[in-house]
Amino acid sequence: MVRGRAVPRRTCVGCRICTAKSDLLRLVVVEGPVGFNVVPDPRGRMPGRGASLHPDLACLELAERRRAFPRAFRRTGPLEVRMLRQWLESQQAGS
Repeated sequence: MVRGRAVPRRTCVGCRICTAKSDLLRLVVVEGPVGFNVVPDPRGRMPGRGASLHPDLACLELAERRRAFPRAFRRTGPLEVRMLRQWLESQQAGS
């Protein structure tokens, strides 16, 4: 019996479904002029602690409702998701 390669798996912080890493969008927190922003990292190269999310507005809404971002990034206080929302909307409009 030949075994295939193991596929890295991650859990979406919105819907909590575990899926292949390639199906999820990596997110990181960057410091902005006013506070901390959650930004997309589609290439997976930005430094810092990452979290994974399906590239879908529904999962973003779930993550916000569940207050999952501060927990996933191990940060206290509010995190701004405006830039992430704009990126997701532009990706869905382009598809």
